[in-house]
Amino acid sequence: MRSLERHRDVAAYALGVLNEAEAFRFEDHLMECPRCAAHVTEFGPITRQLMLYRRSTPQFVHPMAQPGPQMLNRLLEAVAVRRRARRRRSLYAVAASVVIALAAPSLAMMASGDSRTVQVVQATDERSGVWAQVTTENEAYGSQVELKVKDGAGPRPCHLIAIGRDGSEETVTSWSAAHHDARENTMTGASAMHADEIVRYEVRTADGQNLVTLEPS
Repeated sequence: MRSLERHRDVAAYALGVLNEAEAFRFEDHLMECPRCAAHVTEFGPITRQLMLYRRSTPQFVHPMAQPGPQMLNRLLEAVAVRRRARRRRSLYAVAASVVIALAAPSLAMMASGDSRTVQVVQATDERSGVWAQVTTENEAYGSQVELKVKDGAGPRPCHLIAIGRDGSEETVTSWSAAHHDARENTMTGASAMHADEIVRYEVRTADGQNLVTLEPS
């Protein structure tokens, strides 16, 4: 019976509502249950959206507050602006394609710009043997993060932590390393911080052990 209850704790663990003792017991269960480890990873997008909502909402706002007409109008206007911008980018892309097709090849370099900043950093920790690569792309809300990691010392639940210049820490994504599997795994996550606000990333175990540190140049 308790085994079934452990399976039901997946959502509570992913959302961070278990107490410390319950979370510790569930992490022991994660090491022996690939199904729950997969479910924890699947909850990643939900937990990231809730985290972004929490960080962007004043503390005095009730969690079940309903948006008023002004907020709705602002949201609709924001959607309209983004759609107009997307249409403009599409037209620019078509125009650029025509120019590239008709002009000399050297002009192709002039049409290859991208307004979004992409940052890639990788590192290997000699002590733990863990290799990781983090790709960060700025978005309006913060940044989109892709993590590639090789960790042959599993099974163990792990987290990617983004550390801001102000010392704040944010969990970007969580996963469970497979049993002695050193193949590359890829996870995606999100941060409310932009790339230039993040001083470093750390891959940590659930009990806080630092497996590898990645410092953008």
